[in-house]
Amino acid sequence: MGIEFSPEISELLGRVRRRPNAGWPWRPGESVPAGLPVKQSWGWLFAPDGRVLTLVNPRDGIVSLPGGSLEPEDAGDPGSALAREAGEEAQAVIGPAVYLGYLYDRVGSANGGHECARVRMAAALHGVGASAPDPASGRHYRRLLVAPGLAVELLGWGLPGLRQARAAVAAAVALWGVPALAVETIEELPAAGCRLR
Repeated sequence: MGIEFSPEISELLGRVRRRPNAGWPWRPGESVPAGLPVKQSWGWLFAPDGRVLTLVNPRDGIVSLPGGSLEPEDAGDPGSALAREAGEEAQAVIGPAVYLGYLYDRVGSANGGHECARVRMAAALHGVGASAPDPASGRHYRRLLVAPGLAVELLGWGLPGLRQARAAVAAAVALWGVPALAVETIEELPAAGCRLR
């Protein structure tokens, strides 16, 4: 059975554009070394059927996971940053986030040209509120649930991304009992919002 999606999603996916792979090395399960600042936190947010939330910017076709930069109100906690960013970007309500590892950004494009860490986390997705623009950027994302492997393809992350997805799936299976093989249907979450758990 192939991947299922509506004509509207087909039209949206036809405009997807992948960012060039930055080549940041993936450090699964490793703690961020002392002295290496954590500048960003992004999350694999799991619905009960094993699919993950991805965001599509309809203006430029860029696909992303929810997440972003740590702000002063996050008090240095990547889990707090993820919950805040997921709420702002996708109006997502999530459970406590678990740490998966980090990407080492030698160039430090998120840190004024100085090396930094970009943390990856996983969390259970409980639902989303009514769709609204991100207050920080004004972007109004389309919210899709997709299988983790397809998310890697849409993100353009290649083999390192697949390794991340596998770590995220392993955590989600163990912690939240999601199926190891997610439903393959691509689904856009309703603009009015919905509960998932």
